[in-house]
Amino acid sequence: MNAQEPTSTRPYLIRAIYEWCTDNGLTPYLAVRVDKTVQVPREYVNDGEIVLNVSYDATSSLQIGNDFIEFKARFGGKPREIMVPVDRVLAIYARESGQGMSFPVPDESLSSAPEPEDETEASQAAAQEAERVMQLVSTEGQSASATLSAVPRSHEPDDGTEDDDKPRPPSGGGRPALKLVK
Repeated sequence: MNAQEPTSTRPYLIRAIYEWCTDNGLTPYLAVRVDKTVQVPREYVNDGEIVLNVSYDATSSLQIGNDFIEFKARFGGKPREIMVPVDRVLAIYARESGQGMSFPVPDESLSSAPEPEDETEASQAAAQEAERVMQLVSTEGQSASATLSAVPRSHEPDDGTEDDDKPRPPSGGGRPALKLVK
């Protein structure tokens, strides 16, 4: 008997959050890391990322497969065919509430980086990768699309005390946005 590598949970979780959004009358958005494998209008890409409205009203022929998310959509009135590899999806969330799920950032530097020369470098690289976290936050005065921004994460355990250098989501309403916490 040959042991098969299990399939990724990412496409199943994307489909689940998409269904939850549509069942609750919310607008599902996908945040995507763009590279040469992603087929999207490049003029709408900011800092190597794009946010896509994947609601029923904004797309046609939407298929969320195990390997690719494919659909047709209009950008600036022009019909475009969109194809996103599932492993390039950074997050899926509801536009109205910001609730959803984020995924580990695909790291292009890992595939092209040289192997660490000693165990110290290897353990430091592993620790940095393990601490990469994304969180959804609501921000006030945000534009119509969500954005990703890097915020350093504290390396100290949370002891319940307030620390002024820790990033905090703003209080109040506003539009949801994604914030990358490293």
